Amino acid sequence: MTSGAMKAEGLTQSGARRTVDRDAVRKVLDTVKADGRTALTAPEGKLVCDAYGIPVPKEGLARSAQEASKLADGMGYPVVLKIVSPDILHKTEAGGVLVGLKSADEVAKGYDAILANGKKYKADAKVEGVQVQQMLTGGQEVIVGAVTDGSFGKLVAFGLGGVLVEVLKDITFRLAPTSKEDALSMLDGVQAAEMLKGVRGGEAVNRDAIADVIQRVGDLVSDFPEIFEMDLNPVFATAKGATAADVRIVVDFAPKESRYRPKHEDIVRQMNRIMKPDAVAVIGASAEDGKIGNSVMKNLINGGYQGTIYPIHPKADEIMGRKAYKSVKDVPGEIDVAVFAIPAKFVAQALTECGEKKIPGAVLIPSGFAETGNMEGQKEIQEIGRKYGVRLMGPNIYGFYYTHKNLCATFCTAYDVKGKAALSSQSGGIGMAIIGFSRSAKMGVSAIVGLGNKSDLDEDDLLTFFEQDDNTQIIAQHCEDLKDGRSFAEVARRVSKKKPVVVLKAGRTSAGAKAASSHTGALAGNDKIYDDVFRQVGVIRAKGLRDMLEFARGIPVLPTPKGENVVIITGAGGSGVLLSDACIDNDLKLMSMPSDLDAAFRKFIPPFGAAGNPVDITGGEPPTTYKNTIKLGLEDDRIHSIILGYWHTIITPPMVFAKLVAEVVEEMKAKGIHKPVVASLAGDVQVEEASEYLYDHGIPAYPYSTEVPVAVLGAKYKWARGAGLL
Repeated sequence: MTSGAMKAEGLTQSGARRTVDRDAVRKVLDTVKADGRTALTAPEGKLVCDAYGIPVPKEGLARSAQEASKLADGMGYPVVLKIVSPDILHKTEAGGVLVGLKSADEVAKGYDAILANGKKYKADAKVEGVQVQQMLTGGQEVIVGAVTDGSFGKLVAFGLGGVLVEVLKDITFRLAPTSKEDALSMLDGVQAAEMLKGVRGGEAVNRDAIADVIQRVGDLVSDFPEIFEMDLNPVFATAKGATAADVRIVVDFAPKESRYRPKHEDIVRQMNRIMKPDAVAVIGASAEDGKIGNSVMKNLINGGYQGTIYPIHPKADEIMGRKAYKSVKDVPGEIDVAVFAIPAKFVAQALTECGEKKIPGAVLIPSGFAETGNMEGQKEIQEIGRKYGVRLMGPNIYGFYYTHKNLCATFCTAYDVKGKAALSSQSGGIGMAIIGFSRSAKMGVSAIVGLGNKSDLDEDDLLTFFEQDDNTQIIAQHCEDLKDGRSFAEVARRVSKKKPVVVLKAGRTSAGAKAASSHTGALAGNDKIYDDVFRQVGVIRAKGLRDMLEFARGIPVLPTPKGENVVIITGAGGSGVLLSDACIDNDLKLMSMPSDLDAAFRKFIPPFGAAGNPVDITGGEPPTTYKNTIKLGLEDDRIHSIILGYWHTIITPPMVFAKLVAEVVEEMKAKGIHKPVVASLAGDVQVEEASEYLYDHGIPAYPYSTEVPVAVLGAKYKWARGAGLL
């Protein structure tokens, strides 16, 4: 966005129509840069806020005690005095802030005291004067800010002031710029959100006014990337509006170079050839058992791949019945992807030959690059890939699977159960866990991909491919970091509208190489940022590996709910309580039972049972009670999803329960009624078989757990909300 007229009116970064003065901001930043400073003074911060319509109190700069008193008289008491010095960023620590001054005499004395404190704090500090500011009183103190994250770039932040943010770090983040909807969601994204609605007779704050400040901050830092951190702390929020009492802006005139990203159409074209190749070369193919090149060849052949396989070996004439070539350049036909099974020291030369052959993709199994400290080696292959337009998967990976091509381009075990779930991992160990779970749970997959060091291809490249892949219905990804979180978020926001995206983010990493200079920056814990950004762009975050795998398996099985009302039907009161707790943990809304529906349920349960929600039919009931209550829940349009809690009894054995539930669900589907149903089964080992039967009939069911079925249902709801389907 370029600087326009002095008062430019038009669409801002967030899409809102506001009048902003970019020239005024540019003038301030140019002055700061010319002075070699890294922070704006308070008066400069006010100029920037004025230029973007961010409300600030009346204020002025005094260079004498007399001038300070005159300014205070003009704006009215009480006032606040603040030292103005480019060398003193944290004014309170320096004794450079006095509040609640109520007369000209107090202001004059305060002026002198602040200058003395500043000199004592930092004798050589350049002091430009003292800022006299109208003191704001009343309302709720909140913090609005912005930070620059090493992965996600510009983020806006919001939190409540005082102990809530200082000690509890009750703060939330969104990608900048923000929409009004995102900004308003931040107000509900802190733990103390209820305080904004007014407590103990207090007035509720003007939510739109706070959201407007958040949006303006987001537009400002997006328009001027050199603004590294920004604090409006505190912002006084009242029923009438929101005004920033203090402004702190930190700048960086040497911003990080953005990561190269190919065009969307180029990513799709190359990824289609890599993931669905007609011809594969195996560089380092071997006839010797125990070699990685041997395992890759066996998996390609035994996995049933029908495309052409070209073994590449410097000396062999043929490997496993296929003609071998000394180099990919000697292969007469086109090659879509080359799988590398050679030591790291030979990769660069072979990759150059792939580039000269115009092969679009290289699967780099070898280790010995960045993960071992060989940064130069990894940089070299990145440069070769960029030079020739070869996309690199890895290095340091197990390879990948694409089942609908019967393609097992990996040294791991072959996998051939076709399905609609695409999974990826940054770790080889997690990749093996994905394979093992998928086999054990009979979960069909479209793809399993290793990303390793992510020298080139990363999660958003995979999302771009799977978005247009008809064989993929859900995408689940394990990552330890995101090389380009901003790019991932932009792609995930688009893809998650069409297909669920589940991410297991492992580990906690630094929020950036620079130490935070602002209050907001110091609060920007990296994991919290991931949590909030994922929520903003519609990504379902898995808490652990098992959650990611269960979500990948269960979400596609469940139909999309048509509303938020969830009802629990259980044969065990204890399960009902735990299932209720799990609903709260997973943002599910337990339906308040209408009196007529309550009465309808009571017709089927004993007097000592409990209607309401959960509906407790008690453990001693025959199969017909389960059948009647479940059928009622499915038939009533006000109920949108059902959670079943089963208790193993002689009267209703596990398989009897499983078969009657499947029968009722199928009967309702035949009538056009298809609602999400999940089940928790408590009992002896027979509940395992019953759970498997239910899953086979489209009902995610879990033995010995009340948490997992509800988490799967909750994940389906998170996707449906993010995709705008509820």
